[in-house]
Amino acid sequence: MTGPADISPVRRREIIDALRRGTVPAGGLDALAVGLERFAPTVDAELEAVAGGGAAFKAVRGEYGSGKTFFARWLEQRALSRGFAVAEVQISELETPLHKLETVYRRITESLRTAAFPPSGFRPVVDAWLFTVEEEAAALAGMPEASTEQIESLLTERLGKVAQATPVFPLALRGYLKGLADGDQTTAEAVIAWMSGQPHVGAAAKRVAGVRGDIDHFLAMGFLQGLLAVLQGSRHAGLVVVLDEVETLQRMRSDARAKALNALRQWIDELDAGRYPGLYLVITGTPTFFDGRHGAAGLSPLAARLATDFGDPRFDNPRAPQIRLPGFDLDRLVEVGVRVRDLVAAGVAEPSAFHDRASDALVARLAKSVAGQLGGQIGVAPRLFLRKLVDLLDRIELIPGFTPDDAGLPQVDDRELTDTERLAARGLTADDIPL
Repeated sequence: MTGPADISPVRRREIIDALRRGTVPAGGLDALAVGLERFAPTVDAELEAVAGGGAAFKAVRGEYGSGKTFFARWLEQRALSRGFAVAEVQISELETPLHKLETVYRRITESLRTAAFPPSGFRPVVDAWLFTVEEEAAALAGMPEASTEQIESLLTERLGKVAQATPVFPLALRGYLKGLADGDQTTAEAVIAWMSGQPHVGAAAKRVAGVRGDIDHFLAMGFLQGLLAVLQGSRHAGLVVVLDEVETLQRMRSDARAKALNALRQWIDELDAGRYPGLYLVITGTPTFFDGRHGAAGLSPLAARLATDFGDPRFDNPRAPQIRLPGFDLDRLVEVGVRVRDLVAAGVAEPSAFHDRASDALVARLAKSVAGQLGGQIGVAPRLFLRKLVDLLDRIELIPGFTPDDAGLPQVDDRELTDTERLAARGLTADDIPL
């Protein structure tokens, strides 16, 4: 487990700043990963298998507030440290419906990042791959630089399998390469935007690349294959794609929901068939999605692929296609709070005195207070609890003479609550809302 001393001051500040805003930190999550240790060996083994040319699928099941997004970010961080690219897509009814895979592909390219490239890293990844191809072409030709024809020839060879299924992908890449070679940045930018799934690209740029229209539902999955080949060619281990909040499918019209569930079923089958070597696909959802008739259970073939026996949580199989996140209890909530307190203490001038004022007992009292104000639903409390805790720790550090006991524990304000937290404060859960 990563401790406060193992985290750089910059990373420590990023973690605390994210918690202060009430969001999941982008890195350093091992320091806060309470209860996820048992998943680490399996996740690492699956990432290794994917890096070797395989593919993997994992469904993450958890109640609201159980830490599904945290788990996804934790997995992404482990993948990034192993040379993977990662992309996170929030499934939504209007903006990113799962049955329209062209929108999913576009969100993948927009959120794509690597250890070297921040979102959106699609163009830098393509440029890195082309640079590698240019170097190899020059080496094969025994010259300082390769000609455009030699580069295109090697490009076609490297994308041979992709070209068989989606010939327009290497065609578009050659159009992008031509724009770069001609010094026509406008055309090059337009072509790479089209390749990333962006609509409304000018017809002139498409003519240069020899393509028409926009990337549609079927073409999108071929382009995902192309992206995987490019990542492999630029020495990346693979790609982790997280489809977060798939339970939103339950709110769709029945026809759209059926299409979305079938698209997910097809994607899983194609992973098993080896169509996407180097892809680790992760979905997150609530139990109602996996078990309810408006969710996966509404499509028998999908339900069969996700079926997992759940009994005593202590004996859950982390290798199963569907894994269950343990719900937060008060002890785990306090443990996370203590770890955050220790992170903050590692950056103050007098850590010992800070620990005396921000004691374990104070952290426990705050955890009980926030959970109590949220109807005792501890699973909903982590985000707000950590936000309140960081604010309290800021005051202890910055305000001389500040005494948490004298000031009283922070109170929950309705304006700072998410919809789920607001329901909890009223003694309800998301499942109490009819679909």
